[in-house]
Amino acid sequence: MKIKIFFFFTMISLPGFAQIYIGANTPVYVKNQVLYVTQDINLAANSNLYLRNNSQLVQGTTGTSTNTGTGIVSVYQEGTSDNFEYNYWCSPVGSPTLTAGNTNFGITLLNRPTTSTAVVPATILPMSNYNGTANPLAIAPYWIYKLTNANNYSQWVQVADATTIAAGEGFTMKGTSGPDTTDPESTGVVNNPGAPLTAQRYDFRGKPNDGNIAVTVGSGNAATLTGNPYPSAIDLNAFLMDPTNSACTRIAYFWEQDKSANSHYLSAYKGGYGTYSPGTLGSNGVYVAATFNSYNADGSLNTTGTSSGLVIERKYSPIGQGFLINGASNGTVTFKNTHRVFYKEGSPLSQFAKSSPNKTDAENKEEDVTVISHFKLNTIINNEFTRQLALAFMPEATDGVDPGIDALNMDQTLPNDASFWMDNGNYVIQGVNFELTKKIPLAVKATTNTTLKFYIPEVINFDPSQKIYIYDELDASYHDIKTGTYQVTIAPGVYTERFKIAFTNVTLGLSDEVKTNFFVSQDNTNKILSASNPDNIVFKSFVLYDILGRAVLTKNKLEVEQNYNFSTSGLSAGIYIATFVTADNEKIAQKVVISNSGKQ
Repeated sequence: MKIKIFFFFTMISLPGFAQIYIGANTPVYVKNQVLYVTQDINLAANSNLYLRNNSQLVQGTTGTSTNTGTGIVSVYQEGTSDNFEYNYWCSPVGSPTLTAGNTNFGITLLNRPTTSTAVVPATILPMSNYNGTANPLAIAPYWIYKLTNANNYSQWVQVADATTIAAGEGFTMKGTSGPDTTDPESTGVVNNPGAPLTAQRYDFRGKPNDGNIAVTVGSGNAATLTGNPYPSAIDLNAFLMDPTNSACTRIAYFWEQDKSANSHYLSAYKGGYGTYSPGTLGSNGVYVAATFNSYNADGSLNTTGTSSGLVIERKYSPIGQGFLINGASNGTVTFKNTHRVFYKEGSPLSQFAKSSPNKTDAENKEEDVTVISHFKLNTIINNEFTRQLALAFMPEATDGVDPGIDALNMDQTLPNDASFWMDNGNYVIQGVNFELTKKIPLAVKATTNTTLKFYIPEVINFDPSQKIYIYDELDASYHDIKTGTYQVTIAPGVYTERFKIAFTNVTLGLSDEVKTNFFVSQDNTNKILSASNPDNIVFKSFVLYDILGRAVLTKNKLEVEQNYNFSTSGLSAGIYIATFVTADNEKIAQKVVISNSGKQ
């Protein structure tokens, strides 16, 4: 059935149509519901389809879009940045043309609402003017960039006000300064409340994007800025976990920026990428907050700042939301109408969602969402910033890297950092099968003497009685980080074997009696470290570490002896950790005090 609407103002109350043709000069108003169209939409000249009060347009086309016409769909979205900070966007519309299919977008299609149907087109400022304003709405084109299949900062492409942003391509845009108290829908929500709650409303007007939308990605974790390309929400899990989208790593990265840094100079920026792992199709995924970094003029990292601390639900991407994906291989990933849902922005995941496939009615369905068992691990580094990691427990996970579960650390060049260590890579989200005796390796790096403080800020859907420890390989010690913290100072270096997450502090193997009989002592008069081994334990190595974890004395291929002696004459006074490793890779570590002063 093809519905034709002509020459009068119409408020749509029926949600499902096979096709829609809106005649010339005809306005159609959809309020607070989903408009579902099985096939295409034809918008005649000067026709308007207004999506208002959280309304969304969902289409069921398979294959490429056949939408046509020079009329427009109008849909609102609010940014979250002022004139100094970026939002990442992806437009739901393109230029209205008679040619069938999706078309390019540019910022000249953005408008300032004055009533629920009337707008004033945004003013596009000169390239020399860097500061957008809310009223009148003025956009600084200097900050409009896109990124495709890139491995470094220089590959950002400036778009400015050109209409060259293809459907599915994301773009950056800075927000506006000042308030705009216009309330176009009389709902109490104004166009921009002004500082500190800056949230600029934009009216996107153009031909609605529809159908299959392909986005290019590249191997080696090359980054591409994309996002939700439709005038409806999408199930981000459905897009990332789509079997045909294996060319990406199935992880999404979201830009977050510190709004207190009011400067256009790159060196003053503080921002970073929050990371979303879908886990499974039916789960609510796992999100870890961004670490705010500052940057040099060439885009390289300068210093590190605080974590954003944001807890954001990412399963459903709202209209206009942009995000980065990384390529696993050269190819494309495809957004499809089957990924689209009617889900109101800001709704919790326990409420109802409208799924697009084969739906022609407006009834919401209750979704059974799986909450992934996981906990967050925070590492405070030098009391300057916090790196947040998440360890998820999933039966689908392996001990290797699993696409859609394990999320790579986007900040590989931070001078001081902590991450999970898998397959010689650094990850901020890791999925595992829970085993009580399993130890999860962490990678820690430092360019100077660095203080780390580990603790667990949040545990989700995981046994509340289960202990969680940091195991320090240096002295074979366990530290409860679920009810407390573990603080340690390390020397410059990269540590991939020293720190591990553990779930029990019981070590199987050598009996306590045997370990007790093995004794280490320091003879400061003769400057000799001695170890008594009455049970003839077979050791393969000995390492003496200083308090910062630096190996200062190493001996390999130890013979079985009842007494070992090592000279400490060249060592400074201080506390050291003497570590012996058995032939079965068990470790016995004891603390010793070396003064070499002649006093015991």
